[in-house]
Amino acid sequence: MKAMLAISLVAMLCAAGAGAGAEERPIALKDAPGRTAVEQNCNSCHTLDYPRTNAPFLSRQGWEAEVNKMINVFGAPVTADDAKTIVDYLVKNYGVGG
Repeated sequence: MKAMLAISLVAMLCAAGAGAGAEERPIALKDAPGRTAVEQNCNSCHTLDYPRTNAPFLSRQGWEAEVNKMINVFGAPVTADDAKTIVDYLVKNYGVGG
């Protein structure tokens, strides 16, 4: 009986979680050159809300450090050309004073 209750509870929690995700709105990045590189490279590991969340804090140096960390520490498969495009996009559209 306890096993059935546990299974029912897990099923209800999973169903509730699935419904909550369906109501979330996709993150829309600023439409500018480089957006596609950000969407294709960054969204595979984390939400695209990161640029907006970090915008008040990161200068070019900060964005370069973040992109390099994603590549060198977390193993993001980002080419050197895409990394430059991503940093340029983030600095221009979400950088401190940008």
